Formats: sequence, structure tokens, C-alpha cells
Amino acid sequence: MTTSPEEARPVVKPKPGKAGPVMVVLLALMMLWYVFTVILNTPWQKDVFKRADNKDWNMVELVKGTMAQERPVLPAPHQVATEIYKTTVQKKITSKRSLIYHSRITLTTALLGFLLGTLLGIALAVAIIHNRALDKSLMPWIIASQTIPILAIAPMIIVVLNAVGIQGLLPKAFISTYLSFFPVAVGMVKGLRSPESSHLDLLRTYNASPSQIFWKLRLPSALPYLFTSMKIAVAIAMVGAIVGELPTGAVAGLGARLLAGSYYGQTIQIWSALIMASILAALLVTLVGLVGAWVQARFGFRETQLSGKGI
Repeated sequence: MTTSPEEARPVVKPKPGKAGPVMVVLLALMMLWYVFTVILNTPWQKDVFKRADNKDWNMVELVKGTMAQERPVLPAPHQVATEIYKTTVQKKITSKRSLIYHSRITLTTALLGFLLGTLLGIALAVAIIHNRALDKSLMPWIIASQTIPILAIAPMIIVVLNAVGIQGLLPKAFISTYLSFFPVAVGMVKGLRSPESSHLDLLRTYNASPSQIFWKLRLPSALPYLFTSMKIAVAIAMVGAIVGELPTGAVAGLGARLLAGSYYGQTIQIWSALIMASILAALLVTLVGLVGAWVQARFGFRETQLSGKGI
């Protein structure tokens, strides 16, 4: 009995889409946001009606009023979206009122800190793998370094670096470096130790040198762990860049927008800067994920192999 090529061809089931669950969660968050906008802004809106001697207001007018306040306790999503549109599309990118102008400065700081943190994390991981003494002595200090609140150590870093003549972009980038090196170091240590002992024994049987074992086995095996850690590190680097702008009294950057908004009670400005920072972080994480997928495909990694490792 023969089968046709159509019957012999394996059936490939389509993968379930990921956009659906994400959209459902996003819509749920938007609904909660609107609900809390009404709840938190209602006391002020009632006071507005009272001062205007408006005793005939109804629930519809109350809800509309809570979502149209100039300085609300919690701005509505459409107010934040409008502010982002005005400060990105309707402003020149060279204007200090443009979110693109401020985002570029913060993004530059975050990327520099992320690059330095990634290089530092990889270097520490390689040293720890090849030196047992460093493994016992250095790794606990790497973990302990992340127990210090960044808001406490950021001003110290800025003051010390300014005292030795390092100013401008680097002090803020070093704060991003301090936050981003940790996940890379921990992930790379795990990745470099991931090869099976049988593979290591095989290379040693062929009289492979430690450097050959590293480049031909350890490093390729560590790539999935590296890029997973880098996605965490690049998001933390954005946080570090913003935190680094706060103690310096910066006049440019998303951190400066947050400071200016807090000084003058411009909550819509604060939320627009926060949302812009979230968008930038999401784009960076996506970009790192795409680069990681491309590099791993070049090395022959498959999705089933990665999922089998829990990555």
C-alpha cells in the first residue's frame, strides 16, 4: 500500500499566538487604570464642584471631570497618551520639551552602562570558571553588591567620580553598569558550567587545551544563558540611567523630566516619562531577544533545545 506525498508529509500544527494573552492583560490593566483614576481623582473633583457651587452634578459629570483635571492625582491613560503625542510628534527633537530629546540622552547612558556591564559580567564569569579561588571569594561579593539600595549608592558614586574629575555621561553610565553586570555574571557562570561532563571528558581525551574547551564547548553552550541575562540587564540599565540622573540635578533626560514634574506637580508629565521609559526598555529587550535568536540560530540552537534547558 502506497501513500501519496500529501499523506506522507508531516502535519505542522500552527503555534498558538502570543499576542492574544498580552492584549487581554493590557486591556485589563487599562480598565483598572481608568477605575483608579476615577477613585483617586474624585475627592478633588467634588471639591471643584463645591467651590463652583454646583450642586446638581451627576455621576457622568463626575467621571468626566476626574479624567480631565490639569494636575490629577492619577492621570487617565488618554491624558498620558495625549502628552506623549504632543511631546514627541508636535515638538522638534532638539527642543528641551521633547520627550525624544530626553529619551535620547537617557538611552545613550543606558546603552553605555549596559555595554560596560555586559563586558564586566562576562569577564567575571570567565575568571570565576577558571579559578576556584575566585569562585569561592568573588561570587559572594558579587551577590552581596546587589543588596545595597541603588538610591543610596547612586549619590555616592556621583560624588566620588566628580571628585576625581569624571563628570557628564560616565558617572550615570557607571550606575547602569553596577546594576546590569550582576545578571550577566550569574547567567554566564551558569552557562559556562552547563556542558555535560561527558562532553568535557571527550575534549580532554583529544588533549584539548583549556582555551579550546572554552571556545569550542563552554562559550557556545553559554550563549542561551548569556542572551537571557542580557535581556534582564538591558532593562535594569534603563532603570540605572534614570536613577543616575536624579541625584545630579540633571536638566536633560527622562530622570530630569520626572524631577521637573515632581517639583511642579505635573503628574501627567511624570507618567508620560515613565511610559516612555517603559517603551524604550521593552524595545531594547525585544532587540536583544532578536539578536540572541539570530546568533543562537547561527550556532545551531533550536527552540526545543532551549526549552529543554528551561530557557
